[in-house]
Amino acid sequence: MKKIIMLVLVVAATINYTNAQTKNTKMSNKDKVTAIIKSVETGDTTAASLYINPKKYIQHNAGAPDGIQGFYGFIKYKPANGYKTNVVRVFEDGNYVFTHSEGDIYGPKIFFDIFRFENGLIVEHWDNMQTTESTSKSGHSMIDGTIKAIDLKKSADNKKLVQTMYADVFIGGDLTKIDTYISSEKYIQHNPGSPDGKDAFAYMMKMAKEQFWFKVNKTHLVLAEGDFVLVQSGGVMGGKDATFYDLFRIENGKVAEHWDVIEPATPKEQWKNTNGKF
Repeated sequence: MKKIIMLVLVVAATINYTNAQTKNTKMSNKDKVTAIIKSVETGDTTAASLYINPKKYIQHNAGAPDGIQGFYGFIKYKPANGYKTNVVRVFEDGNYVFTHSEGDIYGPKIFFDIFRFENGLIVEHWDNMQTTESTSKSGHSMIDGTIKAIDLKKSADNKKLVQTMYADVFIGGDLTKIDTYISSEKYIQHNPGSPDGKDAFAYMMKMAKEQFWFKVNKTHLVLAEGDFVLVQSGGVMGGKDATFYDLFRIENGKVAEHWDVIEPATPKEQWKNTNGKF
């Protein structure tokens, strides 16, 4: 009788594992990431158990430990009013999926997440978060605007365009090349502190260079799907180390729309992992 019971348990476990693997295989990586971010709100650990590698999960959020248990801890120990998450944009570049979201994480926030996959499972995560600004100089919010990627065959070209723009303008400081990269016809700005238009962008970069209040020192990840390109970079904002996530939309070979999230560096003594933001 005991042998029969054990056999039944083994068969049941095998079926459950097979069903989980089948579900994991059928889900796109974009859908897996969307489910993971939604689980932060719901507290349901099913998505994490299916889509995060339990043996390898490298965490770059300074407030969370490595490993799947670190993720479980984050969604378990939440404030009394819980979390709210809404993925507005989701893109894919090879083994990477990157999202642009809004929600309530200890107050209204805009945030980017990057997930890296190996063999269909998430093995690494980066993010950047900023308090939502309700007013802006452009009249746009930090999250509205174009959502879907097009021109998928131009991903590599658009990525190269933005990489060169960073080398020339953001890091190199050559403001004479702004016309090469920023559209004169339409530059929609979602940074709440800047108006629309190429001239406003040029003025902001000029002031940053002259007054030393903003500087990109190095780009780390540059990811693209179609006309959207995300740049993860590090530098200085207001005299303090910061991480920048900038999302650009390319139109007719030039940048036509921009979103960003800026996060000050967390003091190293407060890190809960040893991986750093990059």
